[in-house]
Amino acid sequence: MSTGTVYTWPRLLLRAEAACIFASTIWAYARSGQSWWAFAGGLLLPDLGMAGYLANTAAGAVIYNAVHTETPPILLLCTGFARNDPRITGAALIWLAHIGMDRMLGYGLKYGSGFGHTHLGFMGKNDLAE
Repeated sequence: MSTGTVYTWPRLLLRAEAACIFASTIWAYARSGQSWWAFAGGLLLPDLGMAGYLANTAAGAVIYNAVHTETPPILLLCTGFARNDPRITGAALIWLAHIGMDRMLGYGLKYGSGFGHTHLGFMGKNDLAE
């Protein structure tokens, strides 16, 4: 039975890709000349999505995944560029940096079966070689 997770090389590639997203967003943010205090203050804001777990695991997974999916911050980044608004662009880069950081560390999108069941494997279990 499939657990809905990736293993071995695909998992390593996804985590390497996430590290590239994390590094490139930090690089882009550095070039934007914006406040590093804002970056530090905003980096963990998407984790407020974990509050959905106060209701139940299914709702928690939906809310967590909604703020840990790359599409919304990419659309926000495009909006920031289109409006030439560095605040919007900076917020989008911080959001993408958070997602890259999480995925690089193995925190994947959640399944409704439990917080620790992610598309990158079960959290807390070092099973990169499975």
